[in-house]
Amino acid sequence: MSGSEIFLQQLIIGLSNGMIIALIALGYTMVYGIIELINFAHGDLFMLGCFAGLTLIGLLGLDQAVAGTSGTWIGLILLLLIVPIFCGGLNWLVDRLAYRHLRESTKLAPLVSAIGVSFIFMNIGLLWGGIPMKVFGFGRAAAAPKAFPELVSNANLLGQSAVEFTGKDVMVFVVTLPLMALLTWFVRRTRAGKAMRAVAQDRLAAQLMGIPVDRVIGQTFLIGGGLAGVASVVFAVYNNTIYFQMGYRAGIDAFTAAVLGGIGSLPGAVLGGLVIGLARAFCDQYLETRWTNVLVFAVLILVLVFRPSGLFGSRAKEKV
Repeated sequence: MSGSEIFLQQLIIGLSNGMIIALIALGYTMVYGIIELINFAHGDLFMLGCFAGLTLIGLLGLDQAVAGTSGTWIGLILLLLIVPIFCGGLNWLVDRLAYRHLRESTKLAPLVSAIGVSFIFMNIGLLWGGIPMKVFGFGRAAAAPKAFPELVSNANLLGQSAVEFTGKDVMVFVVTLPLMALLTWFVRRTRAGKAMRAVAQDRLAAQLMGIPVDRVIGQTFLIGGGLAGVASVVFAVYNNTIYFQMGYRAGIDAFTAAVLGGIGSLPGAVLGGLVIGLARAFCDQYLETRWTNVLVFAVLILVLVFRPSGLFGSRAKEKV
């Protein structure tokens, strides 16, 4: 491959992975924008979505299907419908049972609770990997990575070109771009979205104006979890490997993207995800894989040093 072809290939990989990171980062930034909680369990919620998707594949018998057939496309659509509902419902339930009771306490209490929920989710993933199903290797090695069947063809759409642009890349953009546009429209144009922005701006004032604050926060967790569910399906179909500890890496990347773009900003989360995805892809190619994390966090530190609020964040005035 020539230098330009290598550059173009890494650009495609970086944008595809960046879109997935952006979807996860949107869940982080929405929750923080509403209640200023860094939900460290969000990455492991994404992991459970991947395991839920693999379970559905086993139940539907898609593990033996040929990629790109009508059966696999229908299965993919079902995954994109069911897994976000599962993740959104689980995220809402955690808020209802844990975070909701800690909103009036110190900021440290819900943060520690989120870390605790993260460990609970991780151990659920470990137990889930031991289910005696064929897609989980009949549960013989619960901690081992699981192969996610190919639902989308990996054939090069550019023919004999050295640059590979596959149906998986198309799937990432077809799913993520309309979803991000829909989320932006929802937050800016709908009554529920306006209520979310009102609660984010001043929770007490919103409550005095008759906005059901707890319900709005619950809707935010529901939507954020649904985004993590979509991201889990797209990630699993794109990369074809899942494991119970993957939520840590995905969560760190997404949290970094949210902070980089300006936590609380939806466009910032998308831009941050793309920056992280591109930085990882180009570093893996032109430097060494061991330096990738160093580069990503070096970029984050530089941005926070020169613009602490992030690329799209606004500086909030402290009340004294």
